[in-house]
Amino acid sequence: MPASPRDLRLDFFRGLALILIFVDHIPENILAYFTLQEIAPYDAAEVFIFISGFTAALVYGRAFEASGAFYATAQILRRVWQLYVAHIFLFVMFIAEVSYTVMTVNNPMYNEEMRIGRFLSEPHLAIIHGLLLQFQPAFLDILPLYIVLLLVFPLILLGFRMSVPAVLTGALALYAAVQATGLSMPAYPPGRSWFFNPLAWQFLFAIGAALGYGQVRGRAWTARSRALLPAAVVIVASATAIKMSWTLHGLWEPFPALFVKELWPISKSDLSPLRLIPFLSLVLIVATLVPRDTRFVGSAASQQLILLGRHSLEVFCLGILLSALGHFILAEIDSGIAMQFAVNAAGVLAMWLTAAIADWYKRMGRASPSPRPAAIEIGERREIGG
Repeated sequence: MPASPRDLRLDFFRGLALILIFVDHIPENILAYFTLQEIAPYDAAEVFIFISGFTAALVYGRAFEASGAFYATAQILRRVWQLYVAHIFLFVMFIAEVSYTVMTVNNPMYNEEMRIGRFLSEPHLAIIHGLLLQFQPAFLDILPLYIVLLLVFPLILLGFRMSVPAVLTGALALYAAVQATGLSMPAYPPGRSWFFNPLAWQFLFAIGAALGYGQVRGRAWTARSRALLPAAVVIVASATAIKMSWTLHGLWEPFPALFVKELWPISKSDLSPLRLIPFLSLVLIVATLVPRDTRFVGSAASQQLILLGRHSLEVFCLGILLSALGHFILAEIDSGIAMQFAVNAAGVLAMWLTAAIADWYKRMGRASPSPRPAAIEIGERREIGG
């Protein structure tokens, strides 16, 4: 099966989501008032998981169709292992960063705020539960979700091969069970649950994967979506107006918070339908009005976001560490507007440089090395005892 050109829209929105996640993770960050979480009932987490499902179906769905289930499963498990190693590395670095800050500024409150207190009181248990993905300090909860979702993805692909509607029906049934009963996965310390409940978020991942798999099978869906476009626009506009009224009410109390008594709280952990439906409406609008060959992805600014999205794992891990560092700088040194802009700008720049370096190494790796004479290889092998 010939490879299709890369859909740059996916990299663009994933890169944008990475910046939004970085900004949102810095408490009391003035720029966070301009991100999705303050103007809509959903945020960058939905963007990240939806695109992850869509991309997984594109990449591994093609491998499944071209080389079979065994090869596709092996590739998926290889990626799961890469994600797991990255998460453990990030876990250790994050705890070291927070612990060092606590000791340096003598502020033990950060232990509880960043949810690493149990590691300091019982590290032997915390490490084991960290390796099991059950111990999730602050900011370290979305990558375990993605690992679990990708781990079961071979079964989803097998189900798609037989019937995509049947898989989505099963995913919807599990999602509905979570909403009705509060079903969740246990975490550490005892009594806690995963912040991103995989039993709920699997539905969004499955929807993204189903749409991606449809593209692999050559089934266009954007044309059929135009009939739903007016309803999607109304839903997104209404949800945005309601959430912005809540944000403005928080900034200026006399401003009325629309329907806050009727709708609050909107669970992020269990992916409330009040988050899911407006987000899927936004997806429909974007997919319908922003075609694959749209011109804006070719602009200089868009290319920088695409660069971030193309190296999402490296950028995400660095962004988590930078978010915590930015929080400590603002809390302990200066929280003024100028410092906030400087922290945000420095963080985004560091993320971009990381993506640029990763991209350079990737391009260098693709370059074919010039062939060397066989006599030189034989000589080198003899020198090392080969």
